[in-house]
Amino acid sequence: MDNMFNTPSEVVDSSINGQVTKANLPLGKMILLAIMAGAFIAIGGAASNVAVHDIPNVGLARTLAGAIFPVGLMLVVLVGGELFTGNCLLFMAYLHKKITASSMLRNLVVVYFANLIGALIIDVLVFYSGQFNYTGGGLGAYTIKVAVGKTTISPVAGITSGIMCNILVCLAILMAAASKDVAGKIWGIFFPIWAFVICGFEHCVANMFYIPAGMLAATNKDYVAKAGELYGITAEQCDKLLSPASIPCFAYVTIGNILGGAIFVGAICYAVHKTNWKNKAK
Repeated sequence: MDNMFNTPSEVVDSSINGQVTKANLPLGKMILLAIMAGAFIAIGGAASNVAVHDIPNVGLARTLAGAIFPVGLMLVVLVGGELFTGNCLLFMAYLHKKITASSMLRNLVVVYFANLIGALIIDVLVFYSGQFNYTGGGLGAYTIKVAVGKTTISPVAGITSGIMCNILVCLAILMAAASKDVAGKIWGIFFPIWAFVICGFEHCVANMFYIPAGMLAATNKDYVAKAGELYGITAEQCDKLLSPASIPCFAYVTIGNILGGAIFVGAICYAVHKTNWKNKAK
């Protein structure tokens, strides 16, 4: 009887083969798959915001959000998509000399900005759907609060939180690859992503939804007033959210996500499973 799952070594081997395919995708296909992935992650973010926006207990809210948000990565893995954070694992194929540095960087740059396009499409659709009016504009106010919190993160916190996030995201992808059936892939994705959301770690593609969504909400004076009433957020903070001063946070989190995926997961898994560890005779 065949094993019900792939061994860790088999997972690394199959991941490297898949990464070669990713690095050599035609540009148009790569862009479309990345737009899809950005939209899928944004949908997970939008759904989790609706579920938790009126829950005052932070632990309970994050636990519920973490149970919903993984749908985004499930869609990416099972439907198809190119996700920047997961593609940081291309570093394994580079270490194995299966792809070049230029092909790896091409993929990461194209996918990053196409993920942004996908997330922005969902931002606009959600905003004009009237969803932010839920709970008397409470969801709009909560969306502003989330964006303000993310754009005021310190460089050190952004990088370290980004590292922790993508350790869990990339482990979720590898766990999904370990399973040979859909149910196993879903559960392999669910628990690591649930953990990262509960911990409040930072994901650059998710932030491509959360921050622009907050910016859009901040253009509505009713949501701004509600954010002041519920969370003490000032009009000045909303103005800053809409300014270029909010952009650097993306860089901090992106750097952390790259380190978490490429080094803390990719390089270490490669070293463990693809390095010859036989003892040499002295």
